[in-house]
Amino acid sequence: MYYYQRIRDVREDNDLHQRQVAHILGITQQQYHLYESGKREIPVHLLIKLAKYYKVTTDYLLGLKVHK
Repeated sequence: MYYYQRIRDVREDNDLHQRQVAHILGITQQQYHLYESGKREIPVHLLIKLAKYYKVTTDYLLGLKVHK
């Protein structure tokens, strides 16, 4: 199981719902939920898309680095 706490945190910090982020990524809300809840590993291309959208690094989203 994979858990991406920062993906959820950054979504909530930006006052977005899962369905809104799913729309940005071009996937269903159900699929996005599986990524955010850790039931599925998020593909790299979607992780990059999220990082660009939120203007953060992929390392930050993965919890590897503190955002400055």
